[in-house]
Amino acid sequence: MSVHNREIAACLDRLATLLEIEGANPFRVRAYRNAARVIEGQGAQMSALLAEGHDLAELPGIGKDLAGKIATLVDTGELPMLNEVEARVPAALAEMTEIEGLGPKRVGQLYRELGVRSLDDLSRVLESGRVRELEGFGEKLEKTIGAGIEALKNGQPRMRWADAEAIAEPLAEWLRGIDGVKKVWLAGSYRRGKETVGDLDILVTCRRDSPVMDRFVAHEDVSRVVSHGGTRSTVHLRSGLQVDLRVVPAVGAGAALHYFTGSKAHNIAVRRRGVERGLKINEYGVYRDEKRIAGRTEDEVFEAVGLPFVAPELREDRGEIEAAEARRLPDLVSLADIRGDLHCHTDATDGQHDLETMARAAQARGYEYLAITDHSKAVRVANGLDADRLLAQVDEIDRLNEALEGITILKGIEVDILADGRLDLPDDVLDRLDLAVCSIHSRFNLSEKQQTERVLRAMENPHFTILGHPTGRLINQRRPYAIDLGQVIRAAAERGCFLEVNAQPSRLDLDDAACMLAREQGARIAVSTDAHADVQLDAMRFGITQARRGWLTADDVINTRGLAALRKLIG
Repeated sequence: MSVHNREIAACLDRLATLLEIEGANPFRVRAYRNAARVIEGQGAQMSALLAEGHDLAELPGIGKDLAGKIATLVDTGELPMLNEVEARVPAALAEMTEIEGLGPKRVGQLYRELGVRSLDDLSRVLESGRVRELEGFGEKLEKTIGAGIEALKNGQPRMRWADAEAIAEPLAEWLRGIDGVKKVWLAGSYRRGKETVGDLDILVTCRRDSPVMDRFVAHEDVSRVVSHGGTRSTVHLRSGLQVDLRVVPAVGAGAALHYFTGSKAHNIAVRRRGVERGLKINEYGVYRDEKRIAGRTEDEVFEAVGLPFVAPELREDRGEIEAAEARRLPDLVSLADIRGDLHCHTDATDGQHDLETMARAAQARGYEYLAITDHSKAVRVANGLDADRLLAQVDEIDRLNEALEGITILKGIEVDILADGRLDLPDDVLDRLDLAVCSIHSRFNLSEKQQTERVLRAMENPHFTILGHPTGRLINQRRPYAIDLGQVIRAAAERGCFLEVNAQPSRLDLDDAACMLAREQGARIAVSTDAHADVQLDAMRFGITQARRGWLTADDVINTRGLAALRKLIG
């Protein structure tokens, strides 16, 4: 049974969380967290690298000790040190860190000062009023924790799209290799590119004698078989993801793909158009009376109801039917349109690679430009740059640009928006840069009015270029901070500022609905990776999927432009 990178990263991250709860050395905790991030961002599986004889200690942030632990985990499926820590620290405490407002330090405080060891314990001390009396808590946080407990008890959160991709694509490729299988499609919310996935729908066409169903339920990642049939089987994987596999006839494969891609609301709207034309549309085909007249392809389904093909990302019944009927569907932005990345980090702050390595990685991806935007000094945990260090980096970029051919490194900063709306570095320093990604990394608990005014005041600074990860959310971990996003989007459009779609799988911020609003208001978007390592530049595709769900075209996205046009646009 192979151990995947995502599982290794989860083990290391859990170890770091439990150690932090226990009060371990912060540098030790950070080493495990960084290792988890490195492994999660690797394109190659650790198991494959070890099988090929590679030394994992050569990976950034992975020393000999960690490399040995990872090798043991790959070989045995267990991490002995994690087992040791779990024997000392109640396992339920790690799950508590998923509750909004409860990081490892606060969970550790609850554990040590109130003896909290389980969710039931936490509920009891909340009801007693003792939590609000702890230093750093209070009545507002108490209410937030109470709501978080209920959410946690209501079941497993949906999986991030990128995590689902790491499962879905290899599984689909494995199915394609089974004897008799002809075609395999991934459907459902995964195909629509939703930022989280509840379960996975897979469709196949195959010969009648194909062993696809028997092989599927026997896959090494299957933890439980829910059902096993000739044309449909359902399993749960070790990750917790439920997967439904259906065999569909080729003559109705397009209708099945349309039906199981969804969304439900979109399907209802299409079926309604079918009824208006005397047709019945279901997962088996398009019928007039009892005769199937279409359904071999999705194009046939749409043609039957008088519509052009609608991209899966748009199928949410948010106006796509009307736009298709009027022949006004947007020409959605694609990964091929992207000419550069406007948000990335180096080892000058909390990145893993140096300036030249990041530049070469962007060049290898065919980019015309890459903006280096390390953190400013307010983010102390990331070793943020003060004015002197930033200006030294500016000089280093100038020297590197003289040596590089075919790509230009833009001088930038991810500068913190302070609580009063000022930017974290002086104007005369920011004036030396090509752009500034302006972000919030602190004081998430301000009121909506205060948070909105904070951003609007920052936008008045002439050096403000892009609002980074505009709502501060972390999918399944942290809700957006309170902010009037509509007002911020309007202000960005009026003032010539731009908004980011942060392509990190844990962020995807802005969300699709906000992208639609930005497009309606005339505000333009930068789709950027916020890469902290060279391989993370590949996260661009996640941001592009989010942008497509938000109806964005290449014209709506500023980094689809060549360097000269971009410079003119950002001033």
